[in-house]
Amino acid sequence: MAKLLTLIAQLHEFQPDAPPSPQGLVVRPSKAADLQQLGTLYFEAYEPGIACDSLDEATDDIKASFDGEYGEYWYEASPVVEADGCIVSAVMTVRRAPWDDTPDCPFIIELFTARDHRRRGLARLLIRHCLVIAHRSGETAVALRVAEDNTPARALYQSLGFSDWQSLS
Repeated sequence: MAKLLTLIAQLHEFQPDAPPSPQGLVVRPSKAADLQQLGTLYFEAYEPGIACDSLDEATDDIKASFDGEYGEYWYEASPVVEADGCIVSAVMTVRRAPWDDTPDCPFIIELFTARDHRRRGLARLLIRHCLVIAHRSGETAVALRVAEDNTPARALYQSLGFSDWQSLS
């Protein structure tokens, strides 16, 4: 398994302009009623066994997120993208991660996009929306984890102002 890096975006110089939604797509906060759609998208976004071994396991993991197992779920800072009424991309954010080795700030616990909607800027769009909500709420930073060998994701996060975070412990 690849080493995970914690990245952090400091929001003190962040320009809180929400990006416009691409034509035909709707960006909105996630809601509890999205559970089944998010579970299906989460399961189908990855190769089998990478995130979850079954659709039920994926849906259970989304429910655990909603229920606060990974920190208090922040619906407003967890936007989804809809195309024709179906969720095709999502970012999931908690107000604070429960792990000792993470910064004390909102934390993106998941980001996933339907395979046929990748490479269209949806991840960038969702992270920008998350950062705007965090900034407007008075937060000073947002963090996330990424696999060290996931070069495309690291490049995306760095282009959005994320940099390496080092724990004090």
